[in-house]
Amino acid sequence: EVQLMESGGGLVQPGGSLRLSCATSGFVFSTAPMTWVRQAPGKGLEWVSTINSRDQPSYPDSVKGRFTISRDTGSNTLYLQLSSLQTDDTAMYYCALGYADSETRGRGTQVTVSS
Repeated sequence: EVQLMESGGGLVQPGGSLRLSCATSGFVFSTAPMTWVRQAPGKGLEWVSTINSRDQPSYPDSVKGRFTISRDTGSNTLYLQLSSLQTDDTAMYYCALGYADSETRGRGTQVTVSS
């Protein structure tokens, strides 16, 4: 059974940083494409980042240069380093097995950026 569990969210001031984690099990993590998506209040899901089977990252322009996706195959954990956070980054963040259209996601971790 595929399991994904996000953690690391919280309240942070504009300009601050957070590191999100996604603990995984039930599949071969080391070569699986993995994605972070987010959902702000009243909005749809937004793609945030993907790391492919060759560990190549990709980002939309909205977060490029501020967010970094990575994985630790020893602990089967996916990470998302968030930096230079803005109020528009406030959202529930989900990790997903696969790409942005995947419905295999965790329950999410809340990130709130506010002064």
